[in-house]
Amino acid sequence: MKNRHLLSTLSLLLVLALIFPAYTFADSHDSKQDFIHEKMENMTLEEKVGQLFVVHVYGKTPTDPDYEQTNLNNNRGGKNFKEVIENYHPGGVIYFNWTDNIGTPIDMAQVNALSDGLQEIAMEQQSEIPLFVSTDQEGGIVQRVTSPGTVFPGNMALGATRSEEYAAASAGILGEELSSLGINMNYAPVADVNINPANPVIGVRSFGENPDLVSRLTVAQVNAYKQQNVLATAKHFPGHGDTAVDSHYGLPIINHDLETLHEVDLKPFKAAIEAGIDSIMTAHIVVPALDDSGLPATLSKPILTDLLREEMGFDGLIITDSLGMSGANVVPEDRVAVEAFKAGNDVLLNPPDVELAHNSMMEAVENGEITEERIDESVYRILEAKMDKGLFDDPYTDPDAIDNIGTDDHLQTADEIADRSITLVKNENDVLPLNGNDDVFITGPSAAKPDLLSDQLTEKGIEANSFATGTSPTDGEIEEAVANAEDAEKVVVTTYTANTNAAQEELVHALEAAGKPVVVAAIRNPYDLMVFPEVDAYLATYGFQDVSVKALANVISGDVNPSGKLPVTIPDMYDEGHGLDYVDTPLSADGMQTLVESLAEAGEIEGERTARSITMHLTSVNHFEKNDSAEKVIKHMNRFKQLLDHHKAGGAISAKAHSYLITETDRLIEKWS
Repeated sequence: MKNRHLLSTLSLLLVLALIFPAYTFADSHDSKQDFIHEKMENMTLEEKVGQLFVVHVYGKTPTDPDYEQTNLNNNRGGKNFKEVIENYHPGGVIYFNWTDNIGTPIDMAQVNALSDGLQEIAMEQQSEIPLFVSTDQEGGIVQRVTSPGTVFPGNMALGATRSEEYAAASAGILGEELSSLGINMNYAPVADVNINPANPVIGVRSFGENPDLVSRLTVAQVNAYKQQNVLATAKHFPGHGDTAVDSHYGLPIINHDLETLHEVDLKPFKAAIEAGIDSIMTAHIVVPALDDSGLPATLSKPILTDLLREEMGFDGLIITDSLGMSGANVVPEDRVAVEAFKAGNDVLLNPPDVELAHNSMMEAVENGEITEERIDESVYRILEAKMDKGLFDDPYTDPDAIDNIGTDDHLQTADEIADRSITLVKNENDVLPLNGNDDVFITGPSAAKPDLLSDQLTEKGIEANSFATGTSPTDGEIEEAVANAEDAEKVVVTTYTANTNAAQEELVHALEAAGKPVVVAAIRNPYDLMVFPEVDAYLATYGFQDVSVKALANVISGDVNPSGKLPVTIPDMYDEGHGLDYVDTPLSADGMQTLVESLAEAGEIEGERTARSITMHLTSVNHFEKNDSAEKVIKHMNRFKQLLDHHKAGGAISAKAHSYLITETDRLIEKWS
């Protein structure tokens, strides 16, 4: 009878649970406020101050014995994560590769276990407050989670695609994979508008130089991170895009006037705020038009409180960039955290000395320099952000969630974005694409991966040999490269920020003098062409990740039709928005019919029936073009893309045919939009 009664009770509870879903703190605004206020009333001042900090600690586990002395020597506040949490009650932690929290390649189970272990320790403390577990996962050249996770080509590559859909897809995948590792906060997207070719710290981390494009792609990523329940952070406020100094090592000055700041630098941040961005990271840059004190934005009340908080109406978290960077250290070390907090920051990121920073904040409150009410303001925002992401309900991550990382679908999306990002800037005498009869010599700095490109082309049946140099090629390396080029029909040079590297410039000029057609592929920043404008062909990849080099091989071999467009201007040469492709037929439905015939003759379209169905669709579009019916052209070409996807999925057209027809379809849609 007891068992029967128990089963009846359980059945009733199950029915009630289905009718009345589980209540969470986020369900009621009033109950959320009550919970936070009650939590804060029971917190000590030390615990409140601790919540303001996000710190790094060395180690693979919460109590890793291999890093105890390293943590003590580096002023981490304890010998391991557990001690740091117990000693200073930080609001969060930040993972890096160099702290061995995340390995390269990543051990997914280890990171997942580390995150859960840290949350368990935090929830065992008297205050029972979950942690922000954070990292920098921008995609491209800044991403802590790499292979076998999904590696994306980066933000400027996304800018080259012009696609909000791709921006959202990449952020959605990055967010899902971070969440699967127990990482609930990402310092991305980068909202900086890169308008300085000499920018040493942003560059390809930016979506581009057009503030409207940067705004659109920033918002797309903000919304995607929301869907994955990961806190997103737009950075670096008020805009780090026009600097020639790296704030890790110096203090940049932005001399924009107010009109430029509002029309260019601040525009993506305004868009992010309207989209509901969770947090905004400050920049260690001086902006005299906003604050003539000479202080960096991170320490500037006029910039953070008066502008960001009051004028722009941002009520989310304001987070400093790393307090260990040179750009923040313009006041004595024991004053950096205090001055940053007084300026308006809520979260003090990565202090170089945890004990010193924590104690300096405690002293500032105790001596009345900072009021406890001001501390409470920021603590409330921090606890509210954690509650809104459900961390008080459940801060843990299922170990099986790591199965969501580096899936075939995710990797395929990264490959597709990379393929669509490669930008053909120049192609004299149609030196590209390469063909199977070309004997190709590839050289360049090892960082620009000439060997990997050679291997990729060899797999495609192109005779390719390579020679890697140092980042700044020596005279001997240049001589060897020129000697190797003598037997080649074409030379490909992969460069790495050559516009600021005289030795790479010399390498390219020496190869030009050898009299062979020279193709340059800029593997990082797209500005390299400025120093060797006479090369025969030039492409931009916007990143040195393998996924981008693979896409470069696809494009220069002709397997993929280049469709990227420059997201920045190459000064005095090519405007933002410029980009070539390999198709020489007119940009029209009629021209595309000619392209279909060529692809069918080359065996890229299987069977007359498939070619006929494609051609018939284009015949209809041709009719709409003649009648100047833009709406119908766009509508039918969007349907045409679905038809192409269907044929590719069924094997009726090759990946190459799909690439060429899709890229021309997009160009035609853009023409009529």
